[in-house]
Amino acid sequence: MFPETILSATPHSPGVYLMRDQRDGVLYVGKAKDLNKRLASYARHKGAAHDKTAAMLDRVNRVETILTRTEKEALILEESLIKQHRPKYNVLLRDDKSYPYIKVTVNEEWPRVFMARRKSADKARYFGPYSSVSSMWATLRTIGTLFPLRHCKGSELRPRSRPCLNRQIGRCLAPCTGNADRALYMEHVRKILMLLEGRSHELVDSLRRQMHTSAEELDFEKAALLRDQIDALSRTLEKQVVTAAHDKDQDVFGFARRDTAVVVAILFIRNGTISGSRTFFLADPYGDDASILSQALRRFYDGHDLPREILLPFDPADRQLIEEHLGDRAERRVQLKIPQRGDLLQLVGMACANALQSFEEEERKQRSWENLRGELVKSLALERLPERIECVDISNIGGRQAIGSLVSFAGGLVDKPGFRRYTIKTVDGPNDYAMMREVLERRLGRGQEEDDLPDLLLVDGGKGQLGMAMAVVADLGLDGRIELLGIAKERQEEGEKLYRPQRKNPILLPAHNPVLLFLMRVRDEAHRFGITFHRSLRKKAAFTSPLDMVPGIGKSKKQLLLRHFGSLKRLRQASVEELLEVKSIGPSLAASIVASLQPPAGTEPPAASDPTTD
Repeated sequence: MFPETILSATPHSPGVYLMRDQRDGVLYVGKAKDLNKRLASYARHKGAAHDKTAAMLDRVNRVETILTRTEKEALILEESLIKQHRPKYNVLLRDDKSYPYIKVTVNEEWPRVFMARRKSADKARYFGPYSSVSSMWATLRTIGTLFPLRHCKGSELRPRSRPCLNRQIGRCLAPCTGNADRALYMEHVRKILMLLEGRSHELVDSLRRQMHTSAEELDFEKAALLRDQIDALSRTLEKQVVTAAHDKDQDVFGFARRDTAVVVAILFIRNGTISGSRTFFLADPYGDDASILSQALRRFYDGHDLPREILLPFDPADRQLIEEHLGDRAERRVQLKIPQRGDLLQLVGMACANALQSFEEEERKQRSWENLRGELVKSLALERLPERIECVDISNIGGRQAIGSLVSFAGGLVDKPGFRRYTIKTVDGPNDYAMMREVLERRLGRGQEEDDLPDLLLVDGGKGQLGMAMAVVADLGLDGRIELLGIAKERQEEGEKLYRPQRKNPILLPAHNPVLLFLMRVRDEAHRFGITFHRSLRKKAAFTSPLDMVPGIGKSKKQLLLRHFGSLKRLRQASVEELLEVKSIGPSLAASIVASLQPPAGTEPPAASDPTTD
C-alpha cells in the first residue's frame, strides 16, 4: 500500500495526505509537517491485526498527497477535505440536532427578537447556539413579557391604522401605527442585549435605580412596571448557577475513555455562568488521546463561536498550531489552558465527570436496546437479532404527488443519514402496491449492490404490502437475508396488527407492549417524514402557475401580465398583438406565451371550474 515509488516521490515538506480504498473512497485525511516521514511511519507500522491503525491500513489501496507551503495551510486544507469527504477514520462530531439561536435584528429601524435556526450574513446580533431548546424558549418568553417589541414578520414595517392584539395586551409598542416612542423602544432593545450578553445582574441594578428614581418623581406607574421586571429577572437569575467570580467567556472540555470508546464533553461558561453543555460519543476513534482531542477542537469550532479561553484536561497534539489557527478564525487571541490547580481545575473535573456520566447513559441505552431486540425476536419469531431496522411508507392523494419515504433506526435510535425520499416515477394513478414495489426495488436493489441491507424491513400496511415486499425480496434473490414485517393501523379498536411472512393470522400484542410501541414509533416516524415532504410538494403545486412553465417569464413579468389582463383566463385568450401592449413583452416572447397557454387547434380548453384557470 506504500510502495517505494510513493515514498521516494514524496518530499520532506508540509502537506495533506488522503488514504483511499479500492472504490476510491476517502478513508482518512491527515496533515503533516513532513509528509515523507509521516507516510514512512505508516509503512513501518507493526501493530496487531486488531489494532485500529492496522485495520485502516489493511483497506488502503492508494495514497494521494497535496503539498502546501506551511503547516498552517495544511491544517486549513485538512479541515476543508474532512468536511467535503467525511472520512470514516477521522474524528467527526456527529450531532443530528439543530441548535437554535436568538436573533436580535439591530440592523432594522424597529428591531425584533426571535428564534433563528442558523446564522445569516447580515448585521443582526446572534446569541447561542442554545443546547437546551426549552431554556431558549423560556428566555424568549421572558423577553416578550418584559420588553414590548414588535412581533410582526419582515424587516420593513408595514403601516397600520389599527394596532394588533399584542398592543392591546401590552406586548408591543405598536410602531406600525406611527405613535411609538423610538427612544423608549431602543431602550428596550438595549436592555434585551444586556440580558442576552449575560449582564443580567448589571441590568437588574440598572432597573432598580430607575425604579427608585421613578418613585421619587411620583411616577408610580412606571415604578411598578420596573418592579415587575426586576422580580421576573430575579426569578430567572435564581435558576442560574454561578461557577466563578469572574465574568469571562470560557469553554471547558472534558475527556473520558473506556476501552476503545471516547466521550468528549463541553461546558459553555458565559459571564461566569454555565449556559449549556454538549456531549459527543465516539465509538471507536482513530488516534491517541492527544490526537483525538486536537481533532475534536478543530471539528467543533468549525461553525461555533469561539470564547477567549478554552480549558482542556491535557495538551492536544499541535497545541500551538491550533491556538494560532483558532485565533485567526476568531480574529483575536484564543488561549488554550490546561489548569493545574484551583477553580479552573475543578471546572475541568466537572466536564470530565460529565463525560464519564455519558458512558453510564450509553451503557444504559445499550442494555435497554439489547432487552428490546431480544423481545423483538421472541414476539415476532425472527431468526436473528436485528440491529438496523428500516420502514417504508407511501404518501399520495389519488395518485398525485406520490412519494415513498424510508426511515432507518440503528441500535434502537434514529439514524438520520439512512433516511431517504423517493419520488414515484413509474406508476400513474392510485396504486399503492405498485408504488411500494417501485420504492422497495430501488432501495433493496441499491442496497444489494453496496452490501447495505437492513436486518428488519417494516412496511406500513397489511397483507398486501407485505406480499409485495416478499415478491421484491424473492425477485432480487434476497430470501433469508432480510426479515420482513407489515404493520397495519388500528381499526375499530382491534389494535395494531403485525403481519409476518408464512403466517396466516396477524400478531396482536397488548397496547402497552414495548415491542409494539417501538414498531409504532418507527412507523410513525416514516409517516411523519413522508407527510412533511408530501405537504411541501402539494404546497409547491398549489402555488405553481402555467406562466411559470413559459421560458423567459420571471416573477416581475408574470405580475405585469396578470395585472394587465386581470386573470389567467383572460391571458389565455389574448392574441400576440394584445400581449405586445404589455411593457417588456417582445414578439418572440408573446408568441411563446400564446403557444404555451393556448390549447392546440381541435382541443378543448380547460373547464371554467379548473383551478388553473382562476
